[in-house]
Amino acid sequence: MNAVMPRGVTLQAIQLPIRAKLDDVSRVMSQIVSSDLPLVGQVSAHLLAMRGKMFRPTLLLLASEVADDPGDQAVTLAATLELIHLATLVHDDAVDHSVLRRGMPTVNALFSHQVSVIMGDFLYSTALTHLVALGDLEALQALTRASTEMTLGEMRQLEVTDPLRFTESEYYDLIRSKTASLMRAACELGALSGAGRYCDALASYGENLGMAFQIADDLLDYREEKETTGKPSGLDLREHKVTLPLIHALRAMSASSRREVERLFDTETADDGEIASVVRIVEENGGFDYARQRGEEFAERAHDALADLPDTIARRSLAASISYVMERHS
Repeated sequence: MNAVMPRGVTLQAIQLPIRAKLDDVSRVMSQIVSSDLPLVGQVSAHLLAMRGKMFRPTLLLLASEVADDPGDQAVTLAATLELIHLATLVHDDAVDHSVLRRGMPTVNALFSHQVSVIMGDFLYSTALTHLVALGDLEALQALTRASTEMTLGEMRQLEVTDPLRFTESEYYDLIRSKTASLMRAACELGALSGAGRYCDALASYGENLGMAFQIADDLLDYREEKETTGKPSGLDLREHKVTLPLIHALRAMSASSRREVERLFDTETADDGEIASVVRIVEENGGFDYARQRGEEFAERAHDALADLPDTIARRSLAASISYVMERHS
């Protein structure tokens, strides 16, 4: 990357200035999804236990402190945002019939497909109801816009009939909807709660960071082992999903390599050897290097978007988040 950014930064270090507020976010999330229905309580407890690294609430809270004047609603906004994110994961797992996420059983696997779908709806509706109660129309618009974009992204992915004809442009449209839209919303919500005059810059930062994040995630799917990611290596290939490394490699590979890829996509359940062979083909045909390069370009755009923000601890933490995204291994 050409931009000068810190290296080797950990998420724990990035979150240190807002650690107490992140703990408050977890508490508010529990309050929002509390219910007298035993099943809802059981599923909610499981989801909150597997909620992950709280990266999107981190971005929101940091964005709210960019001007050193955070608003009172930042924690609540971060909680509703993370519940929306959890809802998308629950629905994704239901659609994909996934049994593991972050090394833990999915709602789909632990309870049922029906419970998974309904619980995702519950998280969406409860989060939005809580947001309506705040009376912040701009925040509501930002989050509902992102939710709509994510839903359309899912539909866009489902309508792909020939994955190996999926283009690079279509890929960017997909990840902009499914991933970048919510990170953009996180930074917009943060700006609305303390740094409103920097809303456009923070929104641009969030969107480009989200693009870099998803490209890095797609690379991890090819390059990392199960013990690191908590999911099988090559999961996208197993599910016949085409991401940027393969899209680029398809342009350069030989006819025989193309036939091998096609055979894998025609196979309902590929074995580890078939997956490993296609991963090797993608690497040999420049797919990894190209995806890394494109991810770095989006990362640099995210860094450029911070240029005119005041030099606060929050801004420096947002800059460090870019390096974290590009260097992470899980």
